[in-house]
Amino acid sequence: MFLSITLLLVAVLCAVAIVRELRKKNFIAVGFAALSFVVFGAFSIATIISIITTGGGAPTGH
Repeated sequence: MFLSITLLLVAVLCAVAIVRELRKKNFIAVGFAALSFVVFGAFSIATIISIITTGGGAPTGH
């Protein structure tokens, strides 16, 4: 659960960076922040869905 919360926090910070860099018209930074937002957001959502469906964290291998 800690991993999903951390990834979600990073995705939120990337969203803030997108808005801030759009105001500065720094489009290369907007691109990197947007790419980071998509990647970290997707991994966060996938991790949360995995925790909900499997009922725990990482698979145990049993």
